[in-house]
Amino acid sequence: MKKTGVLLVQLGTPDSPKTKDVRRYLSEFLNDKRVIDLPWLGRKILVNGIIVPFRAPKSAKIYKELWEFGNGVSPLITHTNNVKQKLQERFEDSQVTIHVAMRYQNPAMYDVLEEMREENYDHIVVLPLFPQYASASTGSAIELALDIIRKWWVVPEVSTIAQFWDNEGYIDSIIERTKQFNVGEYDHILFSYHGLPERHVNKVYEGDDLCSDQPCETQMNDHNQYCYKATCYATTRLIAAKLGLKETDYTVCFQSRLNNKWLTPFSDKVVEEQGKKGAKKLLAFSPAFVADCLETVIEIGDEYQEIFEEFGGDKVQLVPSSNDHDRFIDGLEELVREKLK
Repeated sequence: MKKTGVLLVQLGTPDSPKTKDVRRYLSEFLNDKRVIDLPWLGRKILVNGIIVPFRAPKSAKIYKELWEFGNGVSPLITHTNNVKQKLQERFEDSQVTIHVAMRYQNPAMYDVLEEMREENYDHIVVLPLFPQYASASTGSAIELALDIIRKWWVVPEVSTIAQFWDNEGYIDSIIERTKQFNVGEYDHILFSYHGLPERHVNKVYEGDDLCSDQPCETQMNDHNQYCYKATCYATTRLIAAKLGLKETDYTVCFQSRLNNKWLTPFSDKVVEEQGKKGAKKLLAFSPAFVADCLETVIEIGDEYQEIFEEFGGDKVQLVPSSNDHDRFIDGLEELVREKLK
């Protein structure tokens, strides 16, 4: 077997909930041209002059709550390190070494890939931990990794994994997480995915075609296989089928929007509408996040709970992410071994 280094890439997190660290994280994240796809000057003015200065202090308070939930550390770091350790155990008797990097902040991809360069691997596998492809997440992570590697004097064989929304281990880990709840007790179920600007999914298609021209809510085809919206709906169908859900039992929705030109329906509005309809208990999945983080623990677990109570509801129950579940590790192992063939 070739000497292989596997690079698991997560989105990232501030080094601490202090405002200065949150500001540095947001600045790196939001200045990514794949995240905010505006011309360079417009992006700099918007991000550095408006968004970061106003958002950093508010976000720091939220990150402080997250750190408290994670016993003094970001849950994203804890879960991702656990995944690294468990996955490494699957390759104990081979020449495969697992590494972890964050797309933004630490451990930085530049530093981790330099360590990997010094290991002189024959083969590098880049595996962003984003089940559904999006240019702002998977695309950005792969682009940066390849930009770094291509500058090496010796460029090894490189494999990338663009998405794994239909990986059985990943899907099964979500099903297993659900077993601690009685699904039948809930009035409605939310499958809440991270939002994207509509223009991001439209860029997947050629010419004048748009996401709205495709059957993204109901089927996958050769044209929409890398459309984030289509893969979110497809992921939901796989989970719903294993749980025995009817289409009327659940809603696919999108959270964390910056404006109204993002994918709809908006998760917070769905929570509000369910409260107005008289629902008392909601069960919420967030399958785009394989590790619990600010968007799951705080946004869904706390903020949506407050919205639901405001409109007459009782409980929004978050289903934990895959985190380091053994079936999720099974799925990652399968993905890596496929690249080793």
